[in-house]
Amino acid sequence: MNQIIHGNLVETRKQLVNEITSLSFEELNTALGSDTWSVAQVCHHLYLAEKSFVHGINYALKQKDNPKVGRQPLDRISDRSQKIDAPPFVIPSEEPFEIHHIHNMLKESRTMLLNVLNKIEDDSILREKSAKHPLFGVLPLIQWIELIYLHEQRHIEQINEIKSQIS
Repeated sequence: MNQIIHGNLVETRKQLVNEITSLSFEELNTALGSDTWSVAQVCHHLYLAEKSFVHGINYALKQKDNPKVGRQPLDRISDRSQKIDAPPFVIPSEEPFEIHHIHNMLKESRTMLLNVLNKIEDDSILREKSAKHPLFGVLPLIQWIELIYLHEQRHIEQINEIKSQIS
């Protein structure tokens, strides 16, 4: 896999873990309102999203008739002024989470991703194969991978906003 993309995945995850590790149970699980998520819920959403990305990538890799498409704009993911509604399958639980459980979930989903990516012998397949993303339409698989860390970066900003309001 491209070293820059791999580095972005690693660095973004490291930043996410650093942002949440020192939070108390209450800080992790405090939602600022009935229509907002807690830090723990944001992390659960990231776990669910990464797992769904893995399934999408894996599915596309197995397809024979998979159209090659060009890169699509992903700017919307970084614009926190634009609310993006999460698809139902990545909406987090309302149950509280312990920090060790969050760490384990994030480790599990990242391991799943790396297991799929490490089986790819030729990275060019990530530019040749595509799949329909629920928010961005048909994307080359390389952009699915880029979306993982861009999505985490978006939610790290959200976590920082939550932390500043509950402190």
